[in-house]
Amino acid sequence: MNGRHLLVVDDDDRLRALLKEYLARAGFRVTVAADAAAAKRLLGLMAFDLLIVDVMMPGESGFDLTDWVRKRGATPVLILTARGEPTDRIEGLSRGADDYLGKPFEPQELILRIEAILRRAGERPGAGGKLTLGDCVFDLERGELWRGEDRVRLTEGEADLLRALALQPNAPVDRLELARDTADPSGRAVDVHVTRLRRKIEPDPRTPRYLTTVRGVGYMLIPD
Repeated sequence: MNGRHLLVVDDDDRLRALLKEYLARAGFRVTVAADAAAAKRLLGLMAFDLLIVDVMMPGESGFDLTDWVRKRGATPVLILTARGEPTDRIEGLSRGADDYLGKPFEPQELILRIEAILRRAGERPGAGGKLTLGDCVFDLERGELWRGEDRVRLTEGEADLLRALALQPNAPVDRLELARDTADPSGRAVDVHVTRLRRKIEPDPRTPRYLTTVRGVGYMLIPD
């Protein structure tokens, strides 16, 4: 799993579900939204590595959403739409999209275009590095937690969860997305891992400072 988090914005329920399934199989974490308004709410709660945006949606168009995203920062946008005329492509790219792919499309081409955009965007900050959590240090590459010279024992599930959160520091991560690769998709296993991790990294697990709960979303890791 590469840990990259994608937001798919499309009002077609069937295509949205197919994209989520295919991209998840390719190793991405995927969140979906049915329109621009829902996408904006999610963007206010979570960090994404790339957006895949349809143009023709109820309410704001994908072009308008791309404008809004570009004014907020540098999150890459791939426009995926049935509007494949050269004038549409020019408008999408002029609005700030990083790439433009017409429907119907080959799934493998979509993956290749996503990977190319992410390469251009650069490596995720902190990937392969270390995060400080009070008197603990988490090594993302090794999946190891240390307190001074002593290694803190983590189960495989705890290490995977901590790494997933560490790849998006200071950003809420959806609880069910964290649960996707566990044997318990309900998220209960994630909650158990969080409780155990807090006992290992928090000075006071009852009032967590580093591994916090984001109500209605999931969890967030806040390193020093």
